[in-house]
Amino acid sequence: MHLSDVLLDNNPGELWVRFRFVAPKIGYTAGRIGYDVASSDMQHLCQTLAVAYVAHHELDPARVVISLSDRPVEFGRSEPDATQFFEAYRLEQSQCIWEGL
Repeated sequence: MHLSDVLLDNNPGELWVRFRFVAPKIGYTAGRIGYDVASSDMQHLCQTLAVAYVAHHELDPARVVISLSDRPVEFGRSEPDATQFFEAYRLEQSQCIWEGL
């Protein structure tokens, strides 16, 4: 897994910081990492990476979104064959609180 993008997105009408990862091993078929495991990984990425990034850059986002994709996908583009997992969090006192999408 590797970080492909960090996007500052005001399009929802408030600041969302999006951390986009390529995780080639995610998926729904046998031998792939499913959402049940990936969701705890996304929580960990939020807590260990996003919290530090937001503090370092002195940002005050309404939401932090962690996304995993099994291949690079251009932001906002539909890619029906790609597996993508998303989770949204709000930050409170340097803690990631799951918001669910």
